[in-house]
This record gives sequence, structure tokens and C-alpha cells, in this order.
Amino acid sequence: MELRRLGRSDILVPPLCFGGNVFGWTADEATSFRLLDGLVEAGFTFIDTADVYSRWAPGNQGGESEAIIGRWMKARGNRDKLIIATKVGSDMGLGRVSLAPDYIRSAVEASLTRLQTDRIDLYQSHWDDPDTPFEEVLGAYDELIRAGKVRLIGASNLTPARLFEALAVAAREKLPRYETLQPEYNLCERAGFEAELEPLCRGNGLGVITYFSLAAGFLTGKYRSAADAGKSPRGEEVVGKYLNPRGLAILAALDQVSAAHEASPAQVALAWVMARPSVTAAIASASKPEQLGDLLAAAHLTLSGSEIAALDAASRWKDA
Repeated sequence: MELRRLGRSDILVPPLCFGGNVFGWTADEATSFRLLDGLVEAGFTFIDTADVYSRWAPGNQGGESEAIIGRWMKARGNRDKLIIATKVGSDMGLGRVSLAPDYIRSAVEASLTRLQTDRIDLYQSHWDDPDTPFEEVLGAYDELIRAGKVRLIGASNLTPARLFEALAVAAREKLPRYETLQPEYNLCERAGFEAELEPLCRGNGLGVITYFSLAAGFLTGKYRSAADAGKSPRGEEVVGKYLNPRGLAILAALDQVSAAHEASPAQVALAWVMARPSVTAAIASASKPEQLGDLLAAAHLTLSGSEIAALDAASRWKDA
């Protein structure tokens, strides 16, 4: 399997990253262990999580996903074989986003404890904190990198202007720069990344790790009418947002390419994201072990130029 470099670093990852938001939420600990075991057995080593996962679930406080991953790594003794990415900055009880240096220093220790490890391979700013200057944010990360607690830093959910500013501050102040960006990107949501963020990432050699790569499940093909809204907790939102002429055209194109490969629409949708030259890895998750094979097969699916063009045409956004 092809491995890809995270930004300008020496860290290599597979083109599919498992999203740990399900751990401790839609997947209990035993199921999470089976999912992680299946992931590693298939040769996939890249796991993305966040300190806030899954604070939104009833009874949770945040940190559940990291803690499950930590217990699993300890039980399997496989930490050195994995690339662990987590995030900081979401509201963990402060009532606001924060990337203040003291907060980052405290949050990283909590994440390291939950993960039962001495370092985080990729530590990402989950959200922008406009109240904290980039000089202070990157300075705090510099301390963590020098201490060996973090290998690489990245960002998520930054606007093009703010990402440009962060890179400029890092260069000017000789501080570590964001080597990766984690944006929302899929066949349904293209404009937000492709218009400005993509050329900025390519021009500066940033790795790109996409989230919502399956458009909250729409690109699996299970939502094809208003009646399908009840198929998941997010069904009504997905149907309302994507079940329109453009969305149906995307599903039709996925069906056509899927049939040619005897693959699922989800596999084709993920393969399309991973084939994008700017993309390092696509994040996808599963809540049941039987769903895992469908995701992992996508990393081995090669789409032809004409198939990518057909999917591009169906999902075009500039005149959508």
C-alpha cells in the first residue's frame, strides 16, 4: 500500500485514516477494540481523534475516545507501530474555544495521560482561536516539540486568510509551522477546500487530511429519498442538505463507477478523495466491525481518469 508524507515531515501514513470520533459514542469499548484490531491487521496505522471526542454523548465528559485508544495500545503493546493524531482547542468545559499557551500545556498532558503514551505524532489545533495570537499558539507548540511530547503540528477548520497568516508568523518568528490541514472535503462539499485552501496547501507543501469524507453518510448511497431520513440520527439533516438534483447526480455517478468496479458507493467516494493530488489521507470511520472492510477496500481502489472526470462533472460546484 502506498504511504504518503505528512507535509514536509518524515512521517509516512496510509491514504486512509480511521476517525476515532466513534469510540465511546456509537462504538463501545469492546467494539472499538475489534475495529482497531481489524484496522491494524489490514495494515492501516493512522488514527485521528480529539480531546473533545465524544463530549456530546449523554454521560460523557470528553476524552473517551483517547482513553479507549490508550487502553487498546497498552493492551496490544503496539504504540510504536502507529501514527496517532489528536486535537486541542474545542470547548472542554470552558464555554469557548481556547488555544492559549497555558491551556495547550494543560490539555496536552491530559491527552498524553489518556492515550498512555509519551508523545503525540500529530497535534492539531481543532478550531481557530482569534483571541490568541499565532505567535503564542505556535510558541506553545514549539515548547512541546522541543520537549519531545509532540512530533508535528497541524490545524483544522482554518480559513484561507488565517492559514496564510499562521504560516507567515511561523516563517517570520522561526517557529514550527502547521504541516497539515484538516478540512471538510468530499464530493458534495468541494468549494470550501478547492477554491482557496487547496492552492494554499499545495503551494506551501502542507499535508491534507479530509474529514466528513463521506458527507455524513450521504455518499454511502443509503439516503435516496425523504423516507430514508430515519436511517440514522443525522438522517434528516443529510437528506435536507444533499437530497437535491446535484446530490442525486452525484449518487448516479457513484452508482455507475461502483458497478464497473463491483465496489460500493462509499469505496468509490473515498477513492475519489484519496486520488486528489493535494490530499494526503481521507478520514472515515465505522461503528461496526462488519463495516470496516468497505472502508479499507477504498484505499486499494484505483479510479481511471475518465471515472474521476465523471465524478468531477456530477459534483461540479462553480455553477452549482
